[in-house]
Amino acid sequence: MHRCGVARDGAKWNGGVKTRFGRHPLQGFSSRQERQVEVNNTDTAVVFIDPQNDVLSEDGVAWDAVGASVTENRTVENMERIFEAAKAGGYEVFISPHYFYPTDSGWRMSGPLETSELETHTFARAGQLDLTGFRNSGADWLDRFKPYIEDGRTVVASPHKVFGPESNDLVLQLRKRKMQKIILGGMLANMCVESHMRHLVEQGFEVAVVRDATAGPRHPVWGDGYQAAIINYGFFAHALLSTDEVLDGMR
Repeated sequence: MHRCGVARDGAKWNGGVKTRFGRHPLQGFSSRQERQVEVNNTDTAVVFIDPQNDVLSEDGVAWDAVGASVTENRTVENMERIFEAAKAGGYEVFISPHYFYPTDSGWRMSGPLETSELETHTFARAGQLDLTGFRNSGADWLDRFKPYIEDGRTVVASPHKVFGPESNDLVLQLRKRKMQKIILGGMLANMCVESHMRHLVEQGFEVAVVRDATAGPRHPVWGDGYQAAIINYGFFAHALLSTDEVLDGMR
């Protein structure tokens, strides 16, 4: 078992009050209190959301909105570092992908993001069982992630259809392997990642979000999605860590 302890101010262990992979009461909260993460490769899973071209590649349809955040956070590089550490350390890795099929165009009600995704063919596939045109499309994995995702060991859940995992089998796959703790990252920070975080917390998992293994959109009217997500992670996640801190704990 490995521990990854991080103070609220970003300092390493300083003798403050410890909590197990937990959060502190809002009253009496001190920057000296440490958030301690205990991870091991028997009950801790790495879960990445939407590691796909449309949101992580410069050629993706969402790059104009998310590119600055992805670049500043070094999101792709940090996700790859976690992939590498997970595979080297024997941690189970789960992917919750996002796909739209032609029949999804029949939806009669959609929010603004869903409408935009359907109009721009974000994460579009030819069909549930039809891989025509899929390879290297916007819905495909980012090329540098393929060796980790397509190694025959990574668990790829069925696709989520809106934001959270309520519509796919991610929770079932985690439960069947007796996973209890989640190291969470991927795209987009304030949408699918935050929705997954909230649902996994509600399902009784302990969730650590990796702050620089995600990124969010910047919109001229709606604002900075990444900053909005970071605020909510601080309130809801059991820990909010950097990639360096996560890797220290996984060693």
